[in-house]
Amino acid sequence: MVKVGGVLVCLLIIVLDVAAGILGFQAEVAQNKVKHLRLWIFECRDPSHDAFKLGLAAAGLLALAHVIANLLGGCMCICSQDELSKASPNRQLSLACLVFSWIILAVGMSMLVIGTLSNNKSRASCGLTHHHFLSIGGILCFVHGLFCVAYYVSSSAASHEEGKYGA
Repeated sequence: MVKVGGVLVCLLIIVLDVAAGILGFQAEVAQNKVKHLRLWIFECRDPSHDAFKLGLAAAGLLALAHVIANLLGGCMCICSQDELSKASPNRQLSLACLVFSWIILAVGMSMLVIGTLSNNKSRASCGLTHHHFLSIGGILCFVHGLFCVAYYVSSSAASHEEGKYGA
């Protein structure tokens, strides 16, 4: 039963991250459909309400996937370099995936939020071009899903090892 639960958690994380990535791409497409005037690196454009909603939904799903992976993956506390060198390979992999998932979350969420805020109704703006923030955020959602699943699997394996061998 535990294996079935683990597979379901992994599928849930992947579905949430893939949905967030797809919404990020759809937001980029919606953003590109609005009127804009471009002169070299400067651009004036109207905001897209659809891109705003889709970007906001993508950011929400990315955050939800991250929370689920971290809550269900458990806490792998390694406080010193000595503990890290003595830890099992699963525990080391778990820590590496956790760190990378947080970094990818920070960059991906930043991209989605910047792209979403540029489509806020009150911001018909002129300035430097802000292209591809939403699509880059969408790509990072896919990468985030891979690292979160790797974190969950390695964290579960490390917990199982500790319970089995008393490490």
